[in-house]
Amino acid sequence: MTRLFAAVAALTLIGPAAAVDPPPEFLFRKGDRVLFLGDSITEQYQYSTYLELYLTTRFPDGNMFFLNAGIGGDTATGGAGRFARHVLAEKPTVITINFGMNDGGYGGFVPERHAAYVKNTEAMLAAAKQAGVRVGLVSPNAVEVRSAARLKTYLETQQQFYAPLKELAAKYEVPFVDQYAVTRKVLEKLAEDMATVKTFSDGVHTDPAGGLLMAHTILTGFKAPAQVSNLEFDAKNPAESAKAQGCKASDFATANGGVKFKRLDDALPMPVQDAWQPLLKYVNDLKDLNYMGLKVAGLADGDYTLRIDGKDVASYTAKELAAGVNIGNLEGPLFDQGNKVFAAIREKNQIVHRRFRQVMMAQIPDWLADVGEPRRAEELKQRLEGIEKLQGEVYKLVQPKEHEYELIPTK
Repeated sequence: MTRLFAAVAALTLIGPAAAVDPPPEFLFRKGDRVLFLGDSITEQYQYSTYLELYLTTRFPDGNMFFLNAGIGGDTATGGAGRFARHVLAEKPTVITINFGMNDGGYGGFVPERHAAYVKNTEAMLAAAKQAGVRVGLVSPNAVEVRSAARLKTYLETQQQFYAPLKELAAKYEVPFVDQYAVTRKVLEKLAEDMATVKTFSDGVHTDPAGGLLMAHTILTGFKAPAQVSNLEFDAKNPAESAKAQGCKASDFATANGGVKFKRLDDALPMPVQDAWQPLLKYVNDLKDLNYMGLKVAGLADGDYTLRIDGKDVASYTAKELAAGVNIGNLEGPLFDQGNKVFAAIREKNQIVHRRFRQVMMAQIPDWLADVGEPRRAEELKQRLEGIEKLQGEVYKLVQPKEHEYELIPTK
C-alpha cells in the first residue's frame, strides 16, 4: 500500500510527569543508595538486578546507586551479625531484607530456629531504624515442590516460620511484602496448568522466570507505579484529540487509513527477556509494572501493523487498539535501548560482586590487621569510585529518545 501520509497537524502534547519521580507511597526514592541484603538468592544477582533494571528504566533521572550484600547460605543470624559492617558501613538510604530460606532448615518446624530468626530479624530492623535507614522487609519465595518433592514438608514450615514478619514490620513501621504467599499461589497455578516454565529449578534458587516472579512480587508489593506512559487519540482527528501521560506526541499525520506520529516518553519500559515470556500470563502480563499504553479510536475495522522507526513490532486489530494495548513488552527500538541498559547494569554488578566478595569479605590475619584494614578501606573506596563511574554510564544509556510510530492497515 502507499505509505505517503498527508500531514494534518503538528502538535506537541505535554502530559503529567508521571514517570519522572517515584510516587511518595513507593519504597524507593530519587537519589537513593539502595542495598539488597540476603542469602544466596540475593547473591544470584537475579531478582535484585531486575529490581534495579525497573528502577533505572522507570526513573531515568533517579540518580540511584545499587549495592548487593547477599551471601550464599546466610541466615538472619548472620545478617544481624554483619549488619554494621556490610550494611551500615555502606551508608545506604534504603535496604531490602530477604532472609528466611536457610533459617528454617528445609524440614519440619523447629522452635529454636524460629526464635533465632525472629530475634535477629528484629535486631536488623532496630539497627536500621536507629541509623535512619528505610527498610523494605520481604519474606522468602515459596519453595517449588514440583522441582524438589523433598521440600513438601518445608513448604508448610515456611508459612509458619515467616508468620511473625508482618507484625515485626508493623512494629517498626516498615513496608512488608509476603513474597511467600504470592509466589506459592503462582507456583500452585503453574502446577495446576502443568506449565513447563522453569522458575526455581532446584526448588529454591531462581531461574530467570523465577527472578522475574520475585521482582514483580516485590515491586508491586512496595507499590511501584504500573505505568511507563500512555497516549490516546482518535485517528479521525489525532492532533486535536490526543491525550498524553508521561510522554510527548507530535507531528501527527494520516492517510490511506493509517496514522503516524512522533512520541517521546519520559521513561523506558523494561526490556522483556525471552526467558520471561512463559511467565508473563502469571504476572498480569506486566500490566501492573510495565504498562506503556497506546489507545487509538476511530480506525476502520481490520488489522494494523505497528511500526517504530520503520521496524514492524506488532499487529493489532482496530478493536484492540480502541481498547488500548500495552506496547511496553514489545521488541523493537525501545527494547533494544533497554537491553543495552540491562547489559550495562549486569556488567557493573560483576564489579559490585567482586568488591564485596574479594575485598569486603576478605579474611585478614590478625597479625596484619594494622596494615590490612586500612588497605581494605582504601581498596573499597577505589572500587566504589569505579562503580559510581559505571553507574553514571548506565544513566547516560537510559535517557529516552524520540521515535516515529506508524499504524498501517495490514494487507
